[in-house]
Amino acid sequence: MVLSDTVNELERLIESIAIDLPKVRRGNKTAAQRIRTTTILLEKVGLAFRKESMVAVKSGKLKKKKPKAKPKKKKRA
Repeated sequence: MVLSDTVNELERLIESIAIDLPKVRRGNKTAAQRIRTTTILLEKVGLAFRKESMVAVKSGKLKKKKPKAKPKKKKRA
């Protein structure tokens, strides 16, 4: 997979889980089964994302952002 495809797949899986969670709270057993199955897929896609994102960072396709320096507060006299 390409990193952008993996990100799209992660988003799709997370949205699927978010849709089924309220149904589980109401006692829907089928929704609970869907979430269990989706979390297995989420784990696999998550591992693929980790690998692909590390390759992308090393190859320069993704750049690590440096944290912005906090502005210094001026002392009032």
